[in-house]
Amino acid sequence: MSETPGQEYADQGKRVTREFPSDIVEVHPDTDALVAAAAARFVEVVVAAQAARGSASVVLTGGGTGIGLLELVRKEPGSIDWSALDVFWGDERFVPADDPERNDLQARRALLDHVPVDPARVHPVATSDGEYPDPIEAAAEYSTAVHAHLAEHGAFDLHLLGMGGEGHVNSLFPHTDAVREEHELVVAVTNSPKPPPVRVTLTLPAVRRTRHVVLVVGGAAKAQAVADAMGGAFPVDIPSAGAIGTESTTWLLDNEAAAALR
Repeated sequence: MSETPGQEYADQGKRVTREFPSDIVEVHPDTDALVAAAAARFVEVVVAAQAARGSASVVLTGGGTGIGLLELVRKEPGSIDWSALDVFWGDERFVPADDPERNDLQARRALLDHVPVDPARVHPVATSDGEYPDPIEAAAEYSTAVHAHLAEHGAFDLHLLGMGGEGHVNSLFPHTDAVREEHELVVAVTNSPKPPPVRVTLTLPAVRRTRHVVLVVGGAAKAQAVADAMGGAFPVDIPSAGAIGTESTTWLLDNEAAAALR
């Protein structure tokens, strides 16, 4: 593990220097070790938050790694108080409720259906066949839940992020309106370059309302984007460069994803 107390990064079109309370890079030998480290970090952050404030909140990510870590948490949940946990998603594919591509459905099968979470504290994005069939209305409804939580608790405790080969996080793709958003916490995406084209996503301002941001990235195809993000790329070019936690930002990488780092 290596720690870097400060790092230059670019916020949209302005290059600035931010001092991070803790900017951590962990490199693991393979995917299994990477997923295990991410699961351990999940439990660590949640337990610490509940000990400090009585409850915790997590923002989940999808993808093979994101769901894999939830399956591990299910097997070894540590001392998490599931009744005192709020669950959100960083983004969601705007598809019907039974579509296997929904991050919500995948997370329920991997973890949430198997632990005693309070249903009222699980906050999924609306489905395309539900009460809010318009993605803009669905984004507004989700934004209401996000704002209510942040008004009460100040910040999310943990935001898990995967990353695409071009550096996207959540549904924030390079050179799109969503990644350029500076004020709204939730937006609809209607022309995603990665299918399905319609999504609802948290924005970078929402990510930055998180105490601990953890990026979990594996594979050689993502190595250059990792290096660019950590080297000070503009978030509009490499969205993951703008994913910053208020207390810590952790990059969990496998050897292949770390290959382009100095």
